[in-house]
Amino acid sequence: MSIASRIRTIPHYPREGIMFRDITTLLQDAEGFGVMIGSLVERYRDQPIDKVAAVEARGFILGAPLAWALGAGFVPIRKRGKLPAGVIGRDYALEYGMDRLEIHTDAISPGERVLLVDDLIATGGTAEAAAGLVRDLGGHIVACAAAINLPDLGGTQRLEAHGIPTFWLTEFSGH
Repeated sequence: MSIASRIRTIPHYPREGIMFRDITTLLQDAEGFGVMIGSLVERYRDQPIDKVAAVEARGFILGAPLAWALGAGFVPIRKRGKLPAGVIGRDYALEYGMDRLEIHTDAISPGERVLLVDDLIATGGTAEAAAGLVRDLGGHIVACAAAINLPDLGGTQRLEAHGIPTFWLTEFSGH
């Protein structure tokens, strides 16, 4: 079964020149969703992972069932102003703008091994900011995992240059 065949591409969204890779079609497909989560579980099953941290919002869809299956805690990393308790945050650049991520200050204890998860790796800016937050709290990044990699945007190379191993299930060339 091909994960890529179940991902819809929407040209020129959210702006001209962007080829948006939409995982909602994959999520709607029970078999495809199961293969996606099962493949991630298989990849990390034998690694000691204390927490799975995922980036709002599509990363939550992958991260929560993955955390449960691995017997790990789940940590949401959210956009500015969405978390109710004490937070730390980081600003980062998107392919098409700027944003800020935040994490609760008590979400990760020093030394905990954290698997970072999102739906895709593009420029790596979102994952780099999320990894920075985990490291700010003393966590150790095991890897950054995603359903999709967009290799032409250089995100995996950027993350690996910062000592973050990457893994993805499928990739699409172009933007």
